[in-house]
Amino acid sequence: MDIFERVRQCRLCDKMLPMGAKPIIQGSYKAKVLIIGQAPGLKAHQTCQPFNDPSGDRLRDWLGVNRIQFYNPELFAIMPMAFCYPGKGKSGDLPPPKICAPTWHSQVLATLSHVSLTLLIGQYAQKCYLTQYSSVTEMVKNADFSSQSHLPLPHPSPRNQIWLKKHDWFEKDSVPQLKTRVSAALSS
Repeated sequence: MDIFERVRQCRLCDKMLPMGAKPIIQGSYKAKVLIIGQAPGLKAHQTCQPFNDPSGDRLRDWLGVNRIQFYNPELFAIMPMAFCYPGKGKSGDLPPPKICAPTWHSQVLATLSHVSLTLLIGQYAQKCYLTQYSSVTEMVKNADFSSQSHLPLPHPSPRNQIWLKKHDWFEKDSVPQLKTRVSAALSS
């Protein structure tokens, strides 16, 4: 059984989650781009498909790929900070439980030898994988989209509309470079 199937069978936090454990992960050892996000949302939980919601539509647009490319595990590995839907909080989904990343990430990463670009979506992934973290805004603003192997991105959620309007430079300046990098990674 490969690591992706082992993660899908995990039930470590089953009793802590309002809808039970239903780990969602995508990938293969051939994947070229790794996306590390927060945790699956409700629709992803219901459909067992990561980013299967308006956030995913926006993310695919930012990356310059279609659904077929995005859901091809030989192109994209998708490994959230927590693999199961954490439940609803006051202003959106609850934070990802801290058990998944320490338990599984190093094992998954060890199999992804073809990944040349890692996209860190939101504060939880950025805090975990970037050596210096200040804020999502500062991380994204100061990122070198032309050369960094680990690129910080804001969350593509519709709830993040205010951030995107206040920081219109992201979609104007960073997204075109992001599309170029993703295209190059997928072609390699």
